[in-house]
Amino acid sequence: MRFIRDLWTLLKRRDFRRLFAVRLTSQFGDGVFQVALASYVLFSPERAPDAAAIAGLFAVALLPYSVLGPFTGVLLDRWSRRQILVGANLTRAVLVVGVGSIVATGNAGVPFYLAVLLTLGVNRFLLSGLSAGLPHVVERDELVMANAVTPTSGTAFFLIGGGVGAVVKLIGDSDLAVLGLTVVVYTAAALLALRLRRDQLGPDLNGDEPGIVEALSTIASGLIDGARYLSTRKQAALGLGAIGSLRFFFGLMTVSMILLYRNYFYGPDQLDEAFGALAIATGAVGAGLFLAALVTPWGTRVMTLRQWITWLFVAAAVVTAVPIGLYTQPALIVGGFLTGFCAQGVKISVDTLVQTGVDDVYRGRVFALYDMIYNVGQVSAAALGAWILPDDGKSYAVLAFIVLGFAATAVVYSRLSRDDSGTAQGGDGLDGGGLPRGVRAGDQADERTQQG
Repeated sequence: MRFIRDLWTLLKRRDFRRLFAVRLTSQFGDGVFQVALASYVLFSPERAPDAAAIAGLFAVALLPYSVLGPFTGVLLDRWSRRQILVGANLTRAVLVVGVGSIVATGNAGVPFYLAVLLTLGVNRFLLSGLSAGLPHVVERDELVMANAVTPTSGTAFFLIGGGVGAVVKLIGDSDLAVLGLTVVVYTAAALLALRLRRDQLGPDLNGDEPGIVEALSTIASGLIDGARYLSTRKQAALGLGAIGSLRFFFGLMTVSMILLYRNYFYGPDQLDEAFGALAIATGAVGAGLFLAALVTPWGTRVMTLRQWITWLFVAAAVVTAVPIGLYTQPALIVGGFLTGFCAQGVKISVDTLVQTGVDDVYRGRVFALYDMIYNVGQVSAAALGAWILPDDGKSYAVLAFIVLGFAATAVVYSRLSRDDSGTAQGGDGLDGGGLPRGVRAGDQADERTQQG
């Protein structure tokens, strides 16, 4: 398998191994921490959560990525990235200790959510630092390979961490035990980062860079420039629209699934069983994500990129109706696997479309917009779910809304992205699928392929 060959090639580099170890350990800890959050907020005997509680948790988990994302680059281009990796992991470990102390008092109010918000906000710096440091540990011609291998591996370890966290929760019957494991893992990641030299990951400053205040002041105008630029890049703009729609409807389905396991399939005295069953369903979704990373390169070699995206939305609509519409646990596991595959296949394709259809000088600003659309879509879905979903999560009307949403996205995207002239609108220089002529998605990779 090409993935294994590429990973083996990169692991021959000592400095890559050291940075890679920091990534895998950090993302393993992220998986453990997310399980602790879900368990405490959604599966504690003292609370019977509704969709509003899930919406609040999603907002705290995702908004730091949208709000802080555009600002992290400025600081990463001024401070030692090795020190950021060390400091960010240690800071997260301390913050998780604070979260643990709040959990011990049984408080799920503002202090808890504030501590979680700070922890996940620091995580934004960590992930950006790992990406920015990668060119310093591999050769230039190995970057595409490295950008394909590292996010997939990081996501795999995130899922493994979630599985381990779930086992610790079920065996120890304590959220504090899961949080304690998180502290240990984050501390280990900080120590692993110390194996890299202080200046090894950059930034390579020349003394002519603008100051931090000046650089920060240009961020808002940069986002506006990125949006204005997208108006001349039809395929990339439509890709961002597709990913926003995907996150919205997939997010609404996620809220429904959590409520089904928490309040429909199991009673208030079966929290451990509900938690374990939801962990299995989440693992099925994760398996679908991973399979999509392997199959999408093949899919975009046998059809154009826009066709692959369109058919994945069609497939998502079908599997949401059946088997998910049966509202049984086996149906949700199978449906979760299939929708996870469709969702990740669309994301990988849009990542490639945007990366190849946007000039490098605008790419950072466009991806900052991508971050905001991607995460705000999920938070908006959770907010809507809090309003329209019943507490047990079962609603044929909402399910029909999701099915129609996926189907409508397929139709609208297919029609608007169609290029009858054979050249992309607005001077993209792309083929009908949104890629440079002669290039397929299977030949492209990007750090964003497996974000969180």
